[in-house]
Amino acid sequence: MTRQLDFFAAPVMPATERVARPQAVAGRGQGGFGSDDEAMACHLEATGNYRILRRLSPRSVVEHARPEFPRQGVILDTETTGLNYQSDEIIEIGVIAFTFSDAGEIGDVTGVYGGLQQPTVPIPADITRLTGITDDMVAGQVIDLVRLKSLIESADLIVAHNAGFDRPFCEAFSPIFVHKAWACSVSEIDWSARGFEGSKLGYLIGQSGYFHDGHRAVDDCFALLEVLGQTRPDSIVAPFAELYQVSQRSRVRIYAENSPFDMKDHLKARGYRWSDGSDGRPKSWWVELPEEKLEEELHFLRMEIYRWDADPPVKYLTAFDRFRAV
Repeated sequence: MTRQLDFFAAPVMPATERVARPQAVAGRGQGGFGSDDEAMACHLEATGNYRILRRLSPRSVVEHARPEFPRQGVILDTETTGLNYQSDEIIEIGVIAFTFSDAGEIGDVTGVYGGLQQPTVPIPADITRLTGITDDMVAGQVIDLVRLKSLIESADLIVAHNAGFDRPFCEAFSPIFVHKAWACSVSEIDWSARGFEGSKLGYLIGQSGYFHDGHRAVDDCFALLEVLGQTRPDSIVAPFAELYQVSQRSRVRIYAENSPFDMKDHLKARGYRWSDGSDGRPKSWWVELPEEKLEEELHFLRMEIYRWDADPPVKYLTAFDRFRAV
């Protein structure tokens, strides 16, 4: 997960506000905060001179999920030998299955799986430095596809922190991931509007009042689950509710094929990106927008770029299509 580590890496945490979430606080009296520790933390916070980060403790797996949360979700994270899903390999996968309501409220954790897999080539040294995963750790290891399938099969939505990276790797790894709806907790949540300084998991968990042991797939999944389920004082709904709502909307990808060369700066300034055609997309400038913005964008292209009644290619995307390899 080399690219994902840009999002999951645990940088120096910014000072954060205290947020009370009992299930995220380390077990009291079991090596975590004792009553004296918590009293000390509360005292320091009350002075106004300190902000406390509490160790995040993973939510417990329940045997019987509450019926008021009928939907099934999965948070997924991968570690890989590199960036290219066509030539690099998954060496670790972490999955947390959870329930949620139609309103996007997170319910219970119903299953957890973390597995290592030995790649066909030695793990590059820079990947070991980033992930902490060594050749010795993965020697003889194989990801349990039966267990993985049992968690993925019933999922209504798979969430990854940079789904554009994880989905192609997962689909190349197994067909169980292909016909699923995916959502990206980096690009489909407006973290800035929620008062966060960045979308890296380290920033998100730190500014939510916690710290965790990062770099391993399941640990990062639990950290992301906690952030997604937390409603900050200045927010109406939790991030997961926003993510679920966005995932249900159709989007469009517009390809400005054969646009005049001297218009490239105008397209770039409007958010278009260039595709050289090597990834299967048309060789053109392109942009992805909510479906309701389609007519407005076509008008812009016809009036400002082509200056005639052009009909550029448009591809409609849902959560079942987004973030997959072309």
